[in-house]
Amino acid sequence: MAAETSTEVAKTAKQSVLKEEVIVERQWLKLSETTYTDPFGKTRTWETVKRTGNKKGVTADGVAVIAVLQRTLHYDCIVLVKQFRPPINGYCLEFPAALCLDPGMSNSTTHIVSVIINGDEAENTRPKQNLEFVEVVSLPKNDLLQRIDELAAEEQLAVDARVYTYALALKHAAEKPLQVPFMKF
Repeated sequence: MAAETSTEVAKTAKQSVLKEEVIVERQWLKLSETTYTDPFGKTRTWETVKRTGNKKGVTADGVAVIAVLQRTLHYDCIVLVKQFRPPINGYCLEFPAALCLDPGMSNSTTHIVSVIINGDEAENTRPKQNLEFVEVVSLPKNDLLQRIDELAAEEQLAVDARVYTYALALKHAAEKPLQVPFMKF
């Protein structure tokens, strides 16, 4: 009988959480140490952040909005926000969002929605956020990645991974597909 490979063991071992110990809990978040088994059956620990006060029946506790501002005789723009983020001690360019956390570190769930904003309407010409200290930034959709790169370099901004991934996907979607020459035998 041949020895099992690590890949075969990984396929058979069930990963599961063994215990969670709350380290500290505050109004919105709690930090826990989670003990779990990996695909090889080894016990490991992971630091996790969990939202407090999750409501029953709610499918997500956060939302990220891909907002497209459309104006007559103008390029469509993606509406982003720039705000100071204490954990990185700097400003970050993000989609307008609420309560979005990293799923690798937390139990937070997020809905991503897309909206079209009529930029010709008076109330939409100078959008402002009244709940937090944020700056609204509108960048042309047709060269979003380049404009993000320029703004990030100029202002030393961090760019949220969702925003950068979206901009990169837009760029790749607009490019001509890679053409591979046929091989001749």
